[in-house]
Amino acid sequence: MSTEATVRAFFSSPNFAVVGASTNPAKFGHKIFAWYTQHSIAAVPINPGSASIDVGSQSYATKPSLSALPNPKETSVSIITPPFATLKVLKEAKELGIPAVWLQPGTFDDEVLKYARATGDDGYGGHVIAGDGGRGSEGWCVLVDGERGLKAAGKL
Repeated sequence: MSTEATVRAFFSSPNFAVVGASTNPAKFGHKIFAWYTQHSIAAVPINPGSASIDVGSQSYATKPSLSALPNPKETSVSIITPPFATLKVLKEAKELGIPAVWLQPGTFDDEVLKYARATGDDGYGGHVIAGDGGRGSEGWCVLVDGERGLKAAGKL
């Protein structure tokens, strides 16, 4: 179960990335990345199929994967991918030492949650925000719970 303390830990990172950032404004991958930019939070969009993501009148260069991040051990990551892709992202995050992930609603199934919440060789091992909780009807979501987390981390 995710907690307010986990959200605070997530937003305490100095760097952020959004895996599944989308060029399509109708998709949640775009909405989540735009949320970061609208809150003046520098976030790196991760999208192997697009060179950049446009939000408003600004273009942001993408990275193809978490491995391309300059400081992964200091980066919290929002994930907006289908469950089969999310599991791969979590495994890469573990290898890179990424301290915290936020699994948006729809990005996980039971297998993903089991791995995300497990420690040691059997799981991700970092801070995980996912599933039931938060203020929205679908569980923890940056769009719904992000501002509260920013305030708790002293960034808003």
